[in-house]
Amino acid sequence: MGKQPLSLTFCHVFDIKSENRMKSNLIKLSILGISFSQVQAGAYALIFAEENGIRRLPIVIGTPEAQSIAIVMEGITPPRPLSHDLICSIFKELGIQLLEVVIHKFEDGAFFSELLLEQNGKEYRIDSRTSDAVALAIRTHSPIYTTREIMRNMAIVFDERSTTSSSESSTSEESGEEELSELRLDTLKDRLKAAVKEEDYELATRLRDEINRRENRS
Repeated sequence: MGKQPLSLTFCHVFDIKSENRMKSNLIKLSILGISFSQVQAGAYALIFAEENGIRRLPIVIGTPEAQSIAIVMEGITPPRPLSHDLICSIFKELGIQLLEVVIHKFEDGAFFSELLLEQNGKEYRIDSRTSDAVALAIRTHSPIYTTREIMRNMAIVFDERSTTSSSESSTSEESGEEELSELRLDTLKDRLKAAVKEEDYELATRLRDEINRRENRS
């Protein structure tokens, strides 16, 4: 009996250390905006910015999810609750708190997220589409995080001081007409710099994905 409090205390400290290690691998994000897709019909690019950094993380989402996020950003109250409003109402009535959203994996062209929920002192991790997770987070003022690995591999560096010569620049329309697979790797990287400078995140995302595909293959 005398050893039981020591055992419980040890487990508690271990959990705290594990949680701190997980937090150290996360980067906090803020929503920079939503841009309309000029290439993929019915799609939008949700743009995240890292806290205290210059990198941007674009994630393609569908029209309903983009609208659900946009109305909150613009302070619009729909006449009837949307699906995400309903979920938040359920959270409130059942005493459930959304502690955070974590975008934790990119696989097969899709980002995977999870919700960290708390109810009566017990925590639950729930798998979620990233667009749904963000729509809930923005309604509950919950923080959004992603991993350092995702930012390292998928983010785009946006630096207002960067410059690109006119011979290297291109418009999103011109790049949209060309097959990216036919361009040389150094040309893709030049086009990526130009797209970032022009804040064309949708084109930058396509270029980034093609560059990553080639570099991972080699």
